[in-house]
Formats: sequence, C-alpha cells, structure tokens
Amino acid sequence: MSHQGSTGVARIFKLFTILSMFLKTIYLAIYLFAIGITPAESQPMGEVAGDNDVIIVHAGRLIDPATERVLADQYLTIENGLIAAVSSNRPSSGTIVDLSEKTVLPGLMDAHVHLTSRHDQHGYRRLRSTPASSAINGVVNAHTTLMAGFTTVRNLGAQGYADIALRDAINAGLVPGPRMLASGPSIGITGGHCDMNLLPAQYKAKAGGVADGPWAVRAKVRENIKYGASVIKFCGTGGVLSKGTTIGAQQFTFEEMSAIVDEAHALGLKVAVHAHGSDGIKTAIKAGVDSVEHASLIDDEGLRLAKKNNTTLSMDIYVSDFILAEGEAAGILPESLAKERIVGRQQRERFQAAHRAGIEIAFGSDAGVYRHGLNARQFAYMVEWGMTPMEAMKAATSVTADLFGLSEVTGRVSPGLAADLIAVDGDPLSDIRLLEGVTFVMKDGVIYKDE
Repeated sequence: MSHQGSTGVARIFKLFTILSMFLKTIYLAIYLFAIGITPAESQPMGEVAGDNDVIIVHAGRLIDPATERVLADQYLTIENGLIAAVSSNRPSSGTIVDLSEKTVLPGLMDAHVHLTSRHDQHGYRRLRSTPASSAINGVVNAHTTLMAGFTTVRNLGAQGYADIALRDAINAGLVPGPRMLASGPSIGITGGHCDMNLLPAQYKAKAGGVADGPWAVRAKVRENIKYGASVIKFCGTGGVLSKGTTIGAQQFTFEEMSAIVDEAHALGLKVAVHAHGSDGIKTAIKAGVDSVEHASLIDDEGLRLAKKNNTTLSMDIYVSDFILAEGEAAGILPESLAKERIVGRQQRERFQAAHRAGIEIAFGSDAGVYRHGLNARQFAYMVEWGMTPMEAMKAATSVTADLFGLSEVTGRVSPGLAADLIAVDGDPLSDIRLLEGVTFVMKDGVIYKDE
C-alpha cells in the first residue's frame, strides 16, 4: 500500500476521533437529561471533566515500546482526546488522574479478532448465527475487548457486514468499543475455508464472500469496499475450523490472489490473507499481501520471501490451547480437533523461526475462536517462544499500528497521537502476564475503566 494510502487512513481515523468525541458529549447530555440527572450531579465512567477539558495522567512508570523507553514519574497532558505533552514536570492546571503506583503503556492492539463471533458457537452451532445476532454479539464483545485494554483491533471476517455496523456504532459513540478496522465478509473460493460447508447440496448454502476467478474476486473486493470495509481479508489455504478443507491446500490461484491484492491496493486498502500451508503462504506473499494470518506451516523459503517483501506475520499462538482443551465442549468438530493437533505445535516453532529471522510479527490472537477479553493471554506464549517482553508489547502497539496504517493515530506515547492508554499494577517487563489484568483503560482521552 502506498504511503499516501496509509496517510489517508490515518487522517480518516483522526476525523473519526474528533467526531466521536463530539457525538459522545451530545449523547451523554441527552441521556442524562432523559433520566433526570444534570452533569453537575454525575460524572460517569467514560467522561472526565477538568480545567478547560485538560486531563493530566500521572504515570508512576511509563513504557513506550516503540522507542523502548522506560521512564519514571511522568505526566501526560491530554487535550481534546490527544496527547498534548509528556513531561517529568507536573503541569500547573488540569484534572489529575493518579496512576502514580502503576505502569502506563499505549493502548494494546490486536490484528486478528472476530468481535461478532462467540467462542461457544463452533461447528454446527454456527448455523444459529444471523447477521442480527452477530451484531448484538459484537456490541457485547467490543465492550469486553476494550475493558481488557485493547483500544484498537482489526476484525477479519463477519457475515452480513455486521462488523461494519459495529465499527460505525462505536465511531458514533453509540456503544463503547475499540477503534476498528473491519473487513466485512472474508473472500474465499467455493467450498473453501471462507465458504459455508456445513449443509448438504439441496440447501445451496454459500457464504457472502465466495468468488471464483480473477474478475469475480475483483468484484468482491469492490463490493466489500462499497459497503464500508476498511481492510480486505481472503482465505488462501484451508483452515482448522472449516469442514472439509485441508490445512495445507492452497485456495485461489496466483492470478486470483494478485487480482484481490491489486484491486484492494488500487482502492487504498491493505490485504490480510488467512493461510496455514506453505504453498498458499508463498503464493500470497508473491501476490503482495500486507499480512499473513496464522502462517502456521511457513517454511524457510516463505520466511525469506516475507523478509524480502516486508510482509507482516500475524500468528495466533495461544488459541491452540483453547481448541484442544475446550473446543469439543464449544462445538468444534472432530476433524477440526484432529487438524489442530497437527498444526498447533508447528505454528509455535515457526513463530520462533520467524522471530529469529527478524520478520515483523504483529499481535494477532484470533479472539472469538476463544473467549473475548482473554486476548492478552497470548503475550506469555510470545515470550516463551522467543520474544522479550518489550518485543511482545511492541508487537501489540507500534508494529500493529504500522501494519494498520495508523502510526499517525495511535500505537505510541507521543504528542499529537490519540490518548489511548492502559495501566497495570507492577512491571510487565518482569512479568508479561500482568497485561492479562489491565486496571485502567483510556481511549481517545476518555476513561472507560479505572479500578
């Protein structure tokens, strides 16, 4: 994607931030008036009033993974939802938010979630799901994800554009949730991982993103963008949780993958590919995808291609534990459990190899396969399989922000960027699992959680 395209995405999100703050203020005023409470009588979570709307966050310890700086006793000045200044000197005015006993970091980011999905609706239980129920699930799961400290996410796949509706509701201030990039329906081949394969032929069931052939996939890209997609996701190989697909089998030809990427890039969007098998991964990288999701069986040639093409990997190395321990009770099919037994360990070993090769690895959890809000459990696995705690935190902040094209919006602690901040008790550089217990969440200068 061109720098101009990334800058355009960043500017759009800055405009959304300003609009969202305005709408939240109007919405809150209407709500309080409706229930008979004046603003002077109530200061609910989600709004902080101060001198000229200036908020001062006093951080006992401040970690900025992008620069690897660790600073003590810092004051962050927040104005109009943005970080205005970072200093060791206490400003003379503003409402103090006292986090002097805590460690403050940028809001976390997850490159692969399914907010409109439920962790307990796998296999044939998915037939109960409708676009309407998916949207309702999304409202609940977006709030849960935000409370876990993830202030920006990329939703990769949802039926009926439910994720687009969710994103727009969050941007309008109607429901609380993280900043979202949303793909709409995943694009896939007939009978592939992104198709609906649970019903026999007489039902003629087909997923909304199915397309075959270069011009058909271009049309799907255009259709998704028409209805609001801010990223394109397609399935380049079989998958673990799909019925009747082989993990290593490539789906889509090089010509089809190239058409998807070319069309998306021409229209200013980045492309994520679901790919487990080595051939599908390499073909997708050659076609120019921006990120490879899962990348479970990437071989050494694939690693070299990813390094050469600056392709980011998003490897969900926690989720295997849930699938094998709790998946059967959640409805996951026996064939899917068998596939996970093959792929889980190998994915972690290839994660380790990718990290050693110096490839950019974003934080992508696949939350929705497992329970939303537990995204941060993956940090410990990233550290166990080769990353330092600082590298793991960087993967979930600045690296993912760069992948999203949002480095001018969020992912760092820097003046001019969105005031997306979290806090934890203790030092996550010593114990990365502390990120599983976030005690403070601020997004766009608004406090949503403060324990």
